[in-house]
Parts: sequence; C-alpha cells; structure tokens
Amino acid sequence: MLAGPDPAAAGTARVLVASNRGPVAFSLSDSGALLARRGSGGLVSGMQEVIRDAAAAAAGQGDAAEGGETDPEDPPSGIVWVCAALSDADRRAVRVAPDGRLDRAGFDTGGAAIRMLDVDRVVFDRAYNGVANRTLWFVLHLLFAPASEPSFGAAFWRDWEAYEAYNAMFADALALDAAHGAAVLIQDYHLTLVPGLLRKLRPDLRISHFTHTPWAPPDYFRILPDRVSRAVIGGMLGADRLGFLTARWATAFRDCARVLLGDEVEIDGVETCVLDGGLDLAPAPGPMAPPAALIGGPALGQVFDERPPPVVDPGQPGHRVRIGVHPLGVDAPALRARAAAKDVAARAAELREEVGDRRLIVRVDRTELSKNIVRGLDAYRELLRNHPDWCGRVMHLVCAYPSRHDLPEYREYTAAVQRIATEIEDEFATDGWLPLRLEVTDDYPRSLAALTLADVLVVNPIRDGMNLIAKEGPTVSDRDVALILSREAGAYAELGADALVVNPYDVTETAEAMDAALRMPPAERRRRADRIAALAARLPPGDWFREQLAALPAPPAEVVLRG
Repeated sequence: MLAGPDPAAAGTARVLVASNRGPVAFSLSDSGALLARRGSGGLVSGMQEVIRDAAAAAAGQGDAAEGGETDPEDPPSGIVWVCAALSDADRRAVRVAPDGRLDRAGFDTGGAAIRMLDVDRVVFDRAYNGVANRTLWFVLHLLFAPASEPSFGAAFWRDWEAYEAYNAMFADALALDAAHGAAVLIQDYHLTLVPGLLRKLRPDLRISHFTHTPWAPPDYFRILPDRVSRAVIGGMLGADRLGFLTARWATAFRDCARVLLGDEVEIDGVETCVLDGGLDLAPAPGPMAPPAALIGGPALGQVFDERPPPVVDPGQPGHRVRIGVHPLGVDAPALRARAAAKDVAARAAELREEVGDRRLIVRVDRTELSKNIVRGLDAYRELLRNHPDWCGRVMHLVCAYPSRHDLPEYREYTAAVQRIATEIEDEFATDGWLPLRLEVTDDYPRSLAALTLADVLVVNPIRDGMNLIAKEGPTVSDRDVALILSREAGAYAELGADALVVNPYDVTETAEAMDAALRMPPAERRRRADRIAALAARLPPGDWFREQLAALPAPPAEVVLRG
C-alpha cells in the first residue's frame, strides 16, 4: 500500500505546484561545474508573479500571514514547487541539495522553494516516454492510427507501473511539504494520478489539476485500456477543481467521465462532477514487473505491496469536483519589452537584410507531430504553384525546433520536415531568391524577431491545447500580422473571429488562406491584429495563476486528521 508521509506531520508550504518540468534546469560547464538556467513559459511566469505577491504579503504581515508559521530555511513566499530531475545534470544537483531542495543548496530558484525529485532513470523513461508522451499525449492529440497502433502488451504494462510509481513519488512529496489546508496545483497529463493519491494521504488539502493539452472525445479516449482510462479519469477526479484551456476540452473530459464511470459519477450542470460514491478503481491483476526490480531501490519499493493499491479513492460519496476554463494569455508589456531588447533587435536587422522588400510568412514551432509542419510546408508549396506571381516576392521562415528526439516518431517527423523544405528549395529557388529558410536550432531571440517582422503567421496544428504563438505573434507584431489559425487549436475559441481559419488537414485551403493573408488590405489587417492582441492579453500568466488559486475552496476552518 502507499506508505506516504504521516498526515500529522504537515509541512509549512501554503501553496504548492507540481509539474514534470520545473522552473530550473541544469547543465554542466566544460569544467564540470553545475550551471542553473531559469525556465520560461506561462506556468513559470505566472508562478513568479504569485511568488512576488506572497513574499510581499509575508514581509508586511510577518507570522500573521495566512498559513501560519513558515520554515525559517524557506523563502518568504511560502510556496514550494515539486518537479522531477530530467537530466543527469539535474540529478547531480539534486544529490548535492538537502532532501532535493534546490533553494537550500544556494541555487537561484527565483524566490521559490524547489523540491526536485531524483527519479530513477529507468522509471522516468518508462513513465515519461512510454506512457506520458508516447501514449497519453498521442491519445489526447488524436495522433494514433488505430489500424496499426497502439498495441498494449507486456511492455506497456511495465511502463504503466512506472507511471504509477512516478505519480506516487509526487504525491508523497506534496503531502510532506504541504501545510494544513494548503492549495496544491498539479499540472498536466504527466501527473493525472496525483490528485487521487494525494487526496488519500492528505484529505485536508485543496487540490487542483490543470490540463495544458486538449482532451480527447470518449470514443477516442477509450483506445486506452479500460484500467488505464478509468485510472486517469478517476485520479483527476480526486481534485477539488479541474482546469482546462477551453470549454471544448472541458466538455470532452466531462463526456469521458460520464461514459467511463457511468453511475459512479454524476454530471451536475455544466461545471460540476459529483462522485456518487467512492470510486473503487483498483487495477485488475495484470502483467507486472516485480516492484523492487522496476524502480531500482528500496526507497521507492515501499510504494507497492504485492498488488498495487487503488489508483484513486476520491473520498466520501458526494465529493464535488468543479471544472473551470482558464484560457492562458500573454503578458503583453513584458513580451513587448523583451521584443525590444538588443539581442532581438540584432536578429531582426539580420532578417530584414535577408528578406528585403519581400513579404514574410513565419511559423514558430517545435517539431512535434501535432504541430502539422509538413502540411503547412506543403501548403506553401501549393501557394507558389497556384499563385506563381508570389515567386520571388515572398519568403517563408520556418523555425522548427527539435522536440522529444528520444522517440523515433519525432526523429522521423523532423526528417520529413527537412525533406519537404529541401524539395521546395529545389523546385523554386533561383540565384536571387531563396523561397524558404528552415531553422532547426532553438534561438528564442530569433523567433521573437521573426514574429515582429511577420506579414503572415501560420498556426495550423492538428490539435493543440492553446498555442500561445497565435497570441504572441500579434502582440509583438510591427506589421499588423495576419493570423492563419487551425480550427483545432485551443486559441481558435478566442481568436477565430479575427483569424483566417483553416481545416488543418486541408492543404489547398491553407494555401489559399496564405494568398488571402498576403493580399489583405492594410486597414483590415490592422483591425484584425489589434483585436487579436487585445484578446491575447485578457488573462496574462499572473492573473491566470491567481484565478485558479481563487477558484479553490476556502481553507478548512478546522482540519480533522485521520488516525
């Protein structure tokens, strides 16, 4: 059974965040020294604002600040971020930090206490690559071709047990650090089991889970083995509140809960799931590796007995789970200030010289299967074939940065992007004109410079939780960029009225949208771009994070500990 911390030994953190990737990553210098690099992105940005708020409040209120006493070794914010060590350098940093607390080892953590978990490499690979990325990501983005994949055999069940162990490690760490009644914000598909596991360990906590991806409709979600699909849904329903980026994804989750759990869950209106009785989601016996052999050590081996425990027991009948929609936006002032920085200006000058007086079509993506880069390039080729008057008058800058190269599917996709880019160059390039420039080396200043100079921005994912590039581009644009947007991107819910909307599978429609965007009258471009930029800034990361904290139930007036 779950060993877990002693519920009576509560920690001091008033707010906790849990995510696979943390706000700090490490690398090694040529001399072998550890180098810390602060992260970026909406979650990190939002967290930084909340940290500043909490630190200021604590400084003004002293020990009277909400949540009571804090550990004198902790930063004044009272916030702890729990994450996993992803690299060998991360693991080395964890091992020199007391109990994995990076802030107590002198690393720059941006004012947050960070507990980084030293996960066995094999466990991490099986949980992260085998289940989270190769299975759950593919299901949530509808990427499987069911005629040939997936196939759930003994190897998958070995990976699934690692995913269970990985989630249990997070639940134990959160239970250890959380003060009574603390708010716990769990992030994404890597940690779907944590809310239920944490609810068992610490029923006093206020728990949310936020999904940054799309959610699949029930018929597709049921590709997963029944045991897994029920565990994922049931685990998430251990939370008090579930957050999604759009109403479409929230509705899909509710539909999955209704179909998979039936009478065990009652859907009450449009915002609430009420559990009709405690869920018994104990996994059926199946092919399992011996726990100690799988997880690589006795410290983790305590997580399991001979048969794994129920994946989730959300609690007493009537446990209420609210579902909310929080469409993450951009911090427009900060983003524009970054776009005005010297390194971005230098990249922009280089691009202006290369592009000259031609129109510029831009896309900025990871080489992720769901981003649909190959069809986007095929559409550009069709634009040049069907509208040859653009030949010599337009350039396509494609920033396609490598992603998840541990998985063969991603390596093959990157190669496919490179192949079609070469084909376009071979077909259309002349001595005085390069129709396309493909950049595969991650360079944020260059990407930001490209967004400021773009006449057309292409965002055509097969499926995407939000896609912040669709919001960032119009926010920093110097040219009133025209946005081509897939109807399958989460951003479509907010921006669709002012974008040129495409079916991401329709190459011809996308090519014609490129032509329409290039020919759009300046006044219309300006109206559309201004409206998109205003919408993009409606819920910046700090407000997005605060909104989720505010949506949690109030702290319990009195906490009753289990015996």
